[in-house]
This record gives sequence, structure tokens and C-alpha cells, in this order.
Amino acid sequence: MTDDPLLVDARGTRCPVPVIRVARAARDRPAGTTLVLLADDVAARSDVPAWGRMRGHAVTLVDAGSWTEYRVVLGGPPAGPPESTPGASTEPTAGTAGTSGRGQVDRST
Repeated sequence: MTDDPLLVDARGTRCPVPVIRVARAARDRPAGTTLVLLADDVAARSDVPAWGRMRGHAVTLVDAGSWTEYRVVLGGPPAGPPESTPGASTEPTAGTAGTSGRGQVDRST
């Protein structure tokens, strides 16, 4: 693997294309990989960092005149299941997995 970041040029495209392109480029790449996204869509200023937070990636922005450079360092997979909230029920509720289809909880499993 080289140390050169993968360049994703999404200049001239509009929401949601820049974030879709960087997400596709990130797919199946190992943690620690650096991607550089170039985009001139104002919506990308909020979309790309939000996507990065949701996926556990570090995102930095550099204004470069009429466009912005987003440097994305890919994080790893989540460390484990999310922590439960004290006092929260682990029972399935109607309308979710574990229901019998009639709005009642199926407790036979």
C-alpha cells in the first residue's frame, strides 16, 4: 500500500454526489487509509463531516478558493455493541423483530 492518499474529485457535482463518491471510495479500504475529496458543493461542508462521524472516520477541511479539500482518514469497525442505557428494556416491542405480525410480542423464541 502506498502512502499517497486516494483522490476523489467531485467538483462540479451537487448533493448528494460528493458524499456518495467518497463513501464508495472508502468501501473495503482498511482503517488508516487516507482519502482526499475535492468538492465545491456547499452542502458537502456538512454532509461529509456528518458521514465521517457516523462511520468513525476523521475528517478535516481545507478551503482552497472556490472548492474545499476534505481529508478523510478511515477508522476501523466499531469496537463492539453499543452500551445499553441503565433501566432500558431489552424486550422486543410491537412492530419490531420478535413480533408475531399482529402487533403482539412473540415470546416463543
